[in-house]
Amino acid sequence: MKSTAYAPTATASSTTKKIPAALLALTISAFGIGTTEFVIVGLLPTVASDLNISIPSAGLLVSLYAIGVAIGAPVLTALTSRIPRKKLLIYLMLLFIVGNGLASVAPSFATLVIARIVTGFAHGVFFSIGSTIAAALVPPNKRASAISIMFTGLTVAIVTGVPFGTFIGQQFGWRATFIGVALLGLIGLISSWILVPNHIKNEDKVSLKDQFKVITNGRLLLAFLMTALGYGGTFVAFTYLSPILQKITGFSEAMVSMVLVVYGIAIALGNLIGGKVANKNPLKALLWMFVLQAIALLIFTYTAGNPVLGMITLFVMGALSFSNVPGLQLYVVQLAEKHLPGTEDVASAFNIAAFNVGIAIGAFVGGLVVESALGLGATPWVGAVLVAAAIVVTLISSRIAKK
Repeated sequence: MKSTAYAPTATASSTTKKIPAALLALTISAFGIGTTEFVIVGLLPTVASDLNISIPSAGLLVSLYAIGVAIGAPVLTALTSRIPRKKLLIYLMLLFIVGNGLASVAPSFATLVIARIVTGFAHGVFFSIGSTIAAALVPPNKRASAISIMFTGLTVAIVTGVPFGTFIGQQFGWRATFIGVALLGLIGLISSWILVPNHIKNEDKVSLKDQFKVITNGRLLLAFLMTALGYGGTFVAFTYLSPILQKITGFSEAMVSMVLVVYGIAIALGNLIGGKVANKNPLKALLWMFVLQAIALLIFTYTAGNPVLGMITLFVMGALSFSNVPGLQLYVVQLAEKHLPGTEDVASAFNIAAFNVGIAIGAFVGGLVVESALGLGATPWVGAVLVAAAIVVTLISSRIAKK
């Protein structure tokens, strides 16, 4: 298997210090991006009150951000394919800083929406090219682990950046949070400038038309569907986890905050473990991850009402919810390398879009379940049904791969 975005040299293979340094820069940037993605959820009431809009209207700041990632990222990744990778990373962090800076001074809701969409563009392109760069910085048998290290920044943001950013917004106003996130982006920019190697090379030049062949490739489409269903299934319950813990488990608001921190820790651990497991055979690893994920969601349906058993199940759910991310990214990159060489970054971008489509689907389905006769307690098993669909898609992909 050929390397995608990096020219293997003696420096890359024998010098162990450069690899962690470059991955650290990617992880720092991922932390800032993950914080700005999720922190808005905790700030919605504050933003709505300050801008005199309804909370559902403020919720557009979440969905439109996802649209910025899902639609803009593949297009921008393709259009920027000839820009040197390190330079593009720096440009992306500049765009991220501008987006959050604009949000911090937004005079109206419309301006804030534009700022969120701009930031979403930076998010999608960063994680698409970041995945291929991270994978190319290490030997083939360590690629999923490298991707998982980068995504650790995203998971750590859920554990620390989001609650801290929400606290800042509640104490000093939501604009202060966006200023803080912009500063995180500046740190990420400086880290990339200093730590990312200069000798990262672009993929082989491929026309824009050829790059978008990724959405007509059957195997890649199956992989994107696998991502949307497998990742999105968790969000059916995760989106409504706080009310589940309060209304069904019986935890107080203060206790829920502590539980979410523990859940975030489980996510971070699962992401790292999932990367190691998926290094050699990502498709096989993904199959077992989805099976375990579906089982955990089903069990949580019955243990949610018990504080002890519910916490144990929730920890397992957290570990499994992000464990599939490195494997899914690596699998898509491998497919692109094999069937459409030169489109790895764009394929990765479409997979990032699939993650966000999965989040949107999971949240939407969860909302329908909560408002239906099934109620809040049914969200875990409905999520398991979506993951079960991902299992079917994975089995189909496995059968095609064997042929």
